[in-house]
Amino acid sequence: MLSLQKAANILGAFSAEQPEWGVRALAAHLSVPRATAHAYLAGLTEAGFLRRTPAGKYRLSWHLAEMGAQLTAALPWFPEARALITRLALEVRSVAFLCILEGEEIVAAIRERHPDADIDLPLDVYLPATATASGKILYAHADITPRTFAACTPSSITSLDEWRTEVAKVRRLGYAYSIEEWVPGQCTLGVPYHALSHPGDPHGESVVAAIGVQMSAQRYLREERHIRERVLSIVREAEALP
Repeated sequence: MLSLQKAANILGAFSAEQPEWGVRALAAHLSVPRATAHAYLAGLTEAGFLRRTPAGKYRLSWHLAEMGAQLTAALPWFPEARALITRLALEVRSVAFLCILEGEEIVAAIRERHPDADIDLPLDVYLPATATASGKILYAHADITPRTFAACTPSSITSLDEWRTEVAKVRRLGYAYSIEEWVPGQCTLGVPYHALSHPGDPHGESVVAAIGVQMSAQRYLREERHIRERVLSIVREAEALP
């Protein structure tokens, strides 16, 4: 049976730059046997998430667009946040992302990549909470204590004491970073995004997402202060708009 993570990885491979995949190319991209790639594509096509072209390749189905429209219609802040991600990617010249909390899962809901970004667009949809900037922000604001720790790299947080220290720092600074804690050689910087969860929300604005940028560790460490100030400025400006 096709797992949710495998399905997410396959669907995430489709983009504006790569709207179609053939079996051979997708197998090479995912580093899986051709028979496995074919089974994945066939299963997603049968489920209505992909469609096969006359040339024998695969594209995303309009069924996904319909599902996406239904999902985002329930989030009044989503269109503005999507525009913000585009602006971040363009101005910081990086991969920009928006992550949300679904239960205790960190979900990458939007990603965009500037053509000059120095890393490829990540495919993971579900992210390790304790190893990513988004996870630190969303868990800190939801006051969630992780059940387990993802040891993705030697730099990952692996104990409750380390986690508590990190969460206190995130709350004090108002942003979070992950320096080679999730992917070796890469860094992420994330900030909380405040908005009304629902129109007329009596509790006012709350943290509805984590927004930020991802790039090589070399670039981030070289330009850390400038990148941080630019991201914070862009997000705060967007939050202040009526």
